[in-house]
Amino acid sequence: MKTVLICHANREIIRHGTAPWMESFSDLVGIIEIEDKPGSRWANVKREARRVGWLGLLNVVAFRLYYKLFLSKRDEAWSDERLEQLKQTFAPLRDDIPVLKTHSPNTQDAREFLESLEPDIIYAACKHILKPRIFSIAKTGTLVIHPGICPQYRNAHGCFWALANNDLDHVGGTLLQVDAGIDTGPVYKYLRADFDEVNESHIIIQQRMMYENLDTLAQAFQDIHEGRLLDIDTAGQPSREWGQPWLTSYLRWKWQARRRARQRVPRLTALQPASPSRQ
Repeated sequence: MKTVLICHANREIIRHGTAPWMESFSDLVGIIEIEDKPGSRWANVKREARRVGWLGLLNVVAFRLYYKLFLSKRDEAWSDERLEQLKQTFAPLRDDIPVLKTHSPNTQDAREFLESLEPDIIYAACKHILKPRIFSIAKTGTLVIHPGICPQYRNAHGCFWALANNDLDHVGGTLLQVDAGIDTGPVYKYLRADFDEVNESHIIIQQRMMYENLDTLAQAFQDIHEGRLLDIDTAGQPSREWGQPWLTSYLRWKWQARRRARQRVPRLTALQPASPSRQ
């Protein structure tokens, strides 16, 4: 099974932790490493403002400032520790794996790079929305591991919004295939992991959904490639796009989490639903 990883250059845990994991169960034939252009952040700000309005954007900016001041160092330490565990678990990457550095995975250079590699599966661990001319190159399909349960929590920060909405049964991850929509492709597997909602941020919680399910995901990649894993029927389920975290929502979530802890209400880790499957 030939695979390609698309990731951001500054995401160390993915570039240097996820890539060796992929090489452990597949033939990792290439990596697309994204280095965002200067000014791309401003474009993202304007896009979010169109989605939630300028008052909502202020809530987003307030959370980002709060996160940088009070949460980021702990999260970075957690990621660094998990990266070291991954390095100890998986062998270093081969030196001959080709790497394309680009500002976008949708460029002509990226397309030609992927076509030359002829991958069976592309794993898109990036924030960019892939164009059909890119995600359709993979013979089996292009997969994402979404930090949220789809279709209920599509787009950005699904774990955060499930927690903020007191919807603990939908805190998890989703392995799905990329299509022309936003997290609307076939769903193959739901991912769950234990977490501490009082003391952990949503970033740590959403990363747990992937890095504590690596064996399950490796087998799922193989099963999808060989046609043994059917997608889960999600027809009729609620579907909604979410965006960047709000400070008010974060504070409400943490207040609810502390209250639940005081009341000692057990949090049930929901199992993957036994939904009917289809070809």
